[in-house]
Amino acid sequence: MKKIYILFLLVSAISISAIAQRTELLHFYVEAGNFQRFNTPVSLDVEAVPKSDTLGYLLFEKVKGKLIEKSFQVEAGSVTRIWWILDGKTEAGARREFFLYSDAPKVQPGSMTTSLTKDNIILKKGSSEILNYRKSILYPPAGVDTAYKRSGFIHPMYSPSGNILTRISPRDHYHHFGIWNPWTKVKIGDHETDFWNIGSKQGTVRFAGINSVIDGPVYCGFTVKQDHIDFRAVKTGVTAINEVWDVRAWNIEPVEGIKAYIVDLTTFLSVAGNEPIVFVAYRYAGGIGFRATGEWNNKNSTVLTSEGLTRKDADGSRARWADINGEFRDKGNSGITFFSHPANRDFPEPMRVWPENQNGVGDVYFEFCPTRHNDWQLDPGNLYRLKYRMLVYDGKIDQPTADRLWNDFAYPPVVRVSSK
Repeated sequence: MKKIYILFLLVSAISISAIAQRTELLHFYVEAGNFQRFNTPVSLDVEAVPKSDTLGYLLFEKVKGKLIEKSFQVEAGSVTRIWWILDGKTEAGARREFFLYSDAPKVQPGSMTTSLTKDNIILKKGSSEILNYRKSILYPPAGVDTAYKRSGFIHPMYSPSGNILTRISPRDHYHHFGIWNPWTKVKIGDHETDFWNIGSKQGTVRFAGINSVIDGPVYCGFTVKQDHIDFRAVKTGVTAINEVWDVRAWNIEPVEGIKAYIVDLTTFLSVAGNEPIVFVAYRYAGGIGFRATGEWNNKNSTVLTSEGLTRKDADGSRARWADINGEFRDKGNSGITFFSHPANRDFPEPMRVWPENQNGVGDVYFEFCPTRHNDWQLDPGNLYRLKYRMLVYDGKIDQPTADRLWNDFAYPPVVRVSSK
């Protein structure tokens, strides 16, 4: 595991002449485009920027003739990027001016942190936990078949006020694990394996290692490996699907007037063997699944999709986003809005939404399911990606707010470098 250190800069206002001794690396603009922006994450590819390895960066926004120093974070991946927040409100059609300078590197902790325990990876904003990712094997309750053991899922997911939104190993579906995404009907060679219903003992998914963790002033997060293990293969227990999860939580206040987090989950899939595999069309499969808290039922929770559908008619339909909200006894309402990216398979993405009478009381389950209606073949040597964003919040949100946030996710502001 490698720890990625970040460059942290405090906000200040100084004159342009005061930084004349530093080298200007880039002069660029951030354009809002067709949509109003509010506290939006943006990034800049700096892979080609000439800079000594012994130097760091300084980022400034030009506002009324002054250069305002901005907090940012370096993402050192296959392409080096800097991330920062386009803070405040930026009207549609507006553009904001920025400069990137070289400077002595500064390594300081930020307010978004990632910590490791024996069992979990924990993301925090300040002292408040956002989510736990389970990396050790979790066994089912006593007396239940141990085939239901699993790792590689998110639970708990907390609202900003501390309400637990997820549920694991419920008696009605021991194979449900908070927020997770196994594939159900997978054709591998001459057989089919179910990685979802792990009680069938055909397959399972396991945490397989940490690639990286990151802290900083802009976001915290991690990348982990997960193996889809095939028990029906000739050589049982072989890995059929390689998966990488990239999870990050942003240091922003995305909605005025309510407390909320933004969490991104991107999954990368590849075939582990030498032959294609097929995700066979089915109503449960991959994407991103959410088993909601047991406190929610058909009396105190709601579902609303981007197309205006509710729990009565959303199942099997397609949407850009879906909001799931519910009440906690004496603690008010909290919810998660799930956003699907336009680049995802079979977008607008089909959904699985449990009926209002599920389990007799209306237990809540939601999923974006890219193979709900059509098969998906994965070929060896290719890398496949699915991108999701979650707004995790207290209170309630409306449809215009969800639309605005989806636009940020689907069509982020554009960065244009000045040609001078």
